Amino acid sequence: MAAEEAGAVGRPPACLCVLCGLPAAGKSTLARQVLSTAAQHGWRASLVPYDDLIPEHAFQTRVVEDAVKLQRMTEWKLHRQAVLQAIERFLEKPQVLAELPSSCQINGAAWERCIQAVLQPEALDCSQADRAPLLFLLDDNFYYPSMRYEVYQLARKYSLGFCQVYLHCDLEFCINRNQCRSEPIPTEVILEMVKRLEAPNPQKNSWETNSISLSTTSNLSKCDIQRVMELISSALSNPLSPVEDNTEQTEADRLKCATSVLHQADQACRRRISEAMKTARENQVRPEHMRSLAAQLNDSKATFLHSLRGQLLQGASFTQEEDIDVERVVERAVDVFDRERKEILWRIMNGNK
Repeated sequence: MAAEEAGAVGRPPACLCVLCGLPAAGKSTLARQVLSTAAQHGWRASLVPYDDLIPEHAFQTRVVEDAVKLQRMTEWKLHRQAVLQAIERFLEKPQVLAELPSSCQINGAAWERCIQAVLQPEALDCSQADRAPLLFLLDDNFYYPSMRYEVYQLARKYSLGFCQVYLHCDLEFCINRNQCRSEPIPTEVILEMVKRLEAPNPQKNSWETNSISLSTTSNLSKCDIQRVMELISSALSNPLSPVEDNTEQTEADRLKCATSVLHQADQACRRRISEAMKTARENQVRPEHMRSLAAQLNDSKATFLHSLRGQLLQGASFTQEEDIDVERVVERAVDVFDRERKEILWRIMNGNK
């Protein structure tokens, strides 16, 4: 079914609600209360727990070898995409209890439980269920905006409601709660996620406007649940519009992102050139060799930046709404320049002897 057909008049309203925050921040506790309240509202609602749907081995990315790490990170991303693909298949054929393809990378039994909750809601009879609003609560850390943006894209494609609830909890409380679990995750995983987590930021990302933040260091209050239900109700009443062809805007955003990366890469290269010149002076490199060093390093920087710009414009698909880790892109790119910088410095200093 095409996206336009999926959003046809007469289809019950539906919403994708993202629950994000650190492990043990209280997402599952919130989800249970929202599901109970949703049933009282006469909604069909289901929890989509990424931890249950994605195999445990997909999360094991802490390895030394870069190639292996990259491979496992890619596999992990494919598992995440498979969750959204399963939701999409259900949106297209809601009356078919999705039999996941053999190649699907999520837990079939866990997904069946998700679907049963909306196909056969206990609080509704069959005649009511087809017309009842539909709610999917996506329970995951969603620490990068790009992860949440994928959900937004799906909601926009099918004209669904979209909203986000960020659960803010003090790190110490998260660690203590995690340790009380029957199967706690390693504390270092939480500490690493703290460094990476980027909370919803409507000022930076316009698509995150429909978001709220809850403090979960203490127990959730009735007011907190009411705020969440009001947020979801608003999203159900205000579905997103399907994306239109915006090729020109995409290209403009691509150029804007590439320019940002290039600017930061240029600054990083300049710092490394300054470090090389300082090292040369400390080793009493002769003036004529210093001039040659400066010229070679600047030529190398210009060539590197020109090549990087081409790669960014041709090989990347960044948009203004789709967040990327610019700092990481810059760091990896500048490592290439840094190797050549060290080789040039080594040649000059050997020639100075």
